Amino acid sequence: MVKLFENGITVLSWLATILLLTSLFFLVAYLVYKGGSSLQLTLIFGDTAPLDALMLKRQVFDGLLPAIGGTLLLIIGSMIIAIPVGVAGGIYMAEYCNSKIKPLYNLAFDVLAGVPSIIIGLAGLLLTIFLNRNFQGQIATCLLISCFSLALLVLPYLIRTTQTALETIDPVIRKTAPVLGASRLQNITLVLLPDSLADIISGIILAIGRCAEDTAVIMLTGAVATAGLPHSPFAQYEALPFYIYYISSQYTGPDELARGFGAAIILLLLCTGFLGFSVLIQRRLTTLLLYR
Repeated sequence: MVKLFENGITVLSWLATILLLTSLFFLVAYLVYKGGSSLQLTLIFGDTAPLDALMLKRQVFDGLLPAIGGTLLLIIGSMIIAIPVGVAGGIYMAEYCNSKIKPLYNLAFDVLAGVPSIIIGLAGLLLTIFLNRNFQGQIATCLLISCFSLALLVLPYLIRTTQTALETIDPVIRKTAPVLGASRLQNITLVLLPDSLADIISGIILAIGRCAEDTAVIMLTGAVATAGLPHSPFAQYEALPFYIYYISSQYTGPDELARGFGAAIILLLLCTGFLGFSVLIQRRLTTLLLYR
């Protein structure tokens, strides 16, 4: 009976995997079918010469280059804010937090992780209104507010991922360095963090994907349809998720809709590129730590 149950679980696992891969294949195939014809240089650069656009000699108004650039800046800015705070918070929860209040913190982070992104966007909008009233004419909806809002959105994932990665380390590895005379800080920085690095980077990869795809937050805190490349953190910007949303709801013909599908393909490729880059960094760091 137990053997039959195990075989059933194995079959269900394989079926779920096949279903997931099949769904992903058909989704990508549909995107390519609907938007593949629009994947040309004009989709990215419009009527502007590619070299002039890349050298920032001429502004691109009818292409996706500003949206691609805005998305990249958005992801990088959000990660610069979120990663140090998230990893530090996870280290505190796993290694320093009092056992009596840890359940309360865990509950708070789990609740924050479940908050809809539109609520985070509204919080960013309220912050913008507050800053605008106190620094009138200087701060409005902008790239920086969006980065802080997205950082808040992904912060619970980073904290809980880091905490779980540290708490699940083999007790033998955890206790070896202190027995040999290492301090708690040395044990964390030289033993525990390197051993859990792969799991922490996995959480960072998930956070990057969440930042890249979210629309509600950026729509309320700084993304607009036509802004060009942002010239400062306090400027409005364009982003691929907002462009896809805008086109899908406001398109006037099949060609414009195809551009929206083309933008979705570019966003998918952008996320895949970040995923590949993160995996490469993960492997390089793991190799360096193994042979240090």
